[in-house]
Amino acid sequence: MSNRSSEFKLIKAKRLIDGNGGSPLDRGAILIQGSEIISVGTEESVVAPEGADVQEFDYGDKTILPGLVDCHVHLNGIGDGRIGNELTLLPDEVLTLQAAKNARTHLYSGVTTVRDCGAKNQTTFMLRKAIDMGITVGPRLVLAGRPMAIIGGHLSYFGIQATGADECRASVRQLLKEGADYIKITATGGSTITSFPTHPSFNVEELKAICDEIHKFGRHAVAHCASTQGMINVLDAGIDTIVHATHQDSDGTYRYRQDVAERIAKQGVFVNPTFHVGIEEIKSIERKAESDTLTDLDHQALDRFKMSYELKLDHFARMRDAGVRMVCGSDSAWANYTMGGFQYEIQDHVVGGMSPMEAIVSATSDSAKSCHVDDKVGSLETGKQADILVVDGDPSDDIKALSYVTDIFLDGALVDRGNYI
Repeated sequence: MSNRSSEFKLIKAKRLIDGNGGSPLDRGAILIQGSEIISVGTEESVVAPEGADVQEFDYGDKTILPGLVDCHVHLNGIGDGRIGNELTLLPDEVLTLQAAKNARTHLYSGVTTVRDCGAKNQTTFMLRKAIDMGITVGPRLVLAGRPMAIIGGHLSYFGIQATGADECRASVRQLLKEGADYIKITATGGSTITSFPTHPSFNVEELKAICDEIHKFGRHAVAHCASTQGMINVLDAGIDTIVHATHQDSDGTYRYRQDVAERIAKQGVFVNPTFHVGIEEIKSIERKAESDTLTDLDHQALDRFKMSYELKLDHFARMRDAGVRMVCGSDSAWANYTMGGFQYEIQDHVVGGMSPMEAIVSATSDSAKSCHVDDKVGSLETGKQADILVVDGDPSDDIKALSYVTDIFLDGALVDRGNYI
């Protein structure tokens, strides 16, 4: 395998998965010119122009597939269990460095695109500038910047707080001025201590103002929804993606709503269910039990997380049956979920009933559609950017093979995973 620089790169392997859901292609090949995919097909059909300078990568019995697309991260997070109210007390400079570390970690694990769902001030925009300048490395960034919240609402410590339709419209314009690619809305409460997790935050008029304003500029909106009424409200407003999509009444009762699921499907709204952040909470409590005595509160939390996970799996399957398109986003590095483990989230989609190939699609082409970057990435097709993952094994047969990363290409360039600058 050569390391020299060439105008063309030819990548070959035993199988190729294009990210669109079809069967793997035997003895697949990709021809890259610069950062762009020129041709995809079999070894026999994909050839460089005669006389061209070609750098060849033959990966033998491995698998080529698109770089993974994590549609839900929090780059400011540390993953050490601290809540966001504590995280925001750290200086912006520290959070920017943490974001850089997280971005590099996710890229080196095979994730070539991330959508950050809410960060403090300019931290993620400064990271993007540093990546563009070559100061550090990271995946493609789809950024909201500061999330939109009500006064005291979920993520309000990071966010731009707005009241009333006029303030909501003005806030969208301000975030776009700051560099936002889309708008993240906290449509219900969450882990923020001053919020009400199962209650809606913005009213429908405010939500419509946000969605109308962002759509006017050709961008999209993503909503955190930890209750059923929150989902109904954002559906009324014209949301593009719902995060968590928890079927939960205001009193905390989990109650699946088929009518809401059918409406999500009918409106073509994507759902990012976020399984594994709860699993990491379970693991954290179990680790504590190995060296310490669990309190009554610990036992209650453990039971609650386990129950929530089982209900999420059930609701995930039922929403899929209703025709809802599920996309894959980790929610790392929130709570105890460190970055670099996106493959665990994909595995949870298989546990929830997806085939390995369906789960791959949820984490590549469908996730790219949710992020509104599917014109550039998410599948291996002519004309798209050459974001490519090479793994050992066949992930269409065993989804765990996605973790056996051999190489990563970003914009056609082989990523040097030994570079920690």
